[in-house]
Amino acid sequence: MTKTIAIAGKGGTGKTTVAALLIKLLSQKGLVLAVDADPSTNLSQALGLLLDDSKTVGRIREKMAEDVSKGRLSPTIAKPEYLFSKIVESLVESKGFDLLSMGRPEGPGCYCASNEFLRASLDKLVKDYKYNYIVMDCEAGMEHISRQTTRDVDVLLIMSDPTIKGVTTAARMKKLIEDLRSNVGKVGLIINRVRGELSTEIKKAIDESGLQVIALIPEDPDMAGLEMKGRPVTELPQESSLQLKVKEIAEGLRL
Repeated sequence: MTKTIAIAGKGGTGKTTVAALLIKLLSQKGLVLAVDADPSTNLSQALGLLLDDSKTVGRIREKMAEDVSKGRLSPTIAKPEYLFSKIVESLVESKGFDLLSMGRPEGPGCYCASNEFLRASLDKLVKDYKYNYIVMDCEAGMEHISRQTTRDVDVLLIMSDPTIKGVTTAARMKKLIEDLRSNVGKVGLIINRVRGELSTEIKKAIDESGLQVIALIPEDPDMAGLEMKGRPVTELPQESSLQLKVKEIAEGLRL
């Protein structure tokens, strides 16, 4: 049975970093479908992969809409099957995992219910390719989760930095999920870039949020060097605090 793990949070909290490390870790246990649902499409760089911008789901949808409007796509062609074939072509393959990048969100005038096509396509990918895990790096606004345009989520990890603003945003995301979506399993909070003890105010904000803290990740000194050189996060030393914490998270969630 495929397990779907989504990582969300406001921008700059390190969700893409944690997603990339989790993908690499889980790819040693089974086949992973990595889904970059953030329009900024940074997951490919974090994983050390080259991404063709013309092969994101957003670009595929735009091209299909253009082909339909200009009569280049035969009306006899079934749109869901056509979209699925293009999604398969867009997969970036690597050892133990494939990467699917969403790209820009659906805009006005896009053809038909392509979000529904996307959900169906993800389900078909899992069935045809027998992925053991889906790891989704979500956009900050949680649109793909709240609108249920992607598959059911077994584990939702909400990232925050050690600030009141970060924890407040995480709490709002939790409420959004409760209000708009019922098919999410475990929801947990990860506080990233922690220096020393959390302040009393932040601890209080966490308690009031009702979120369960899955992990506190200390600031990793090795990250600065990688970021300055534009190197993938997967090149972190195995003994780095980030690598060790992500392994601890996976074990704690029984992934």
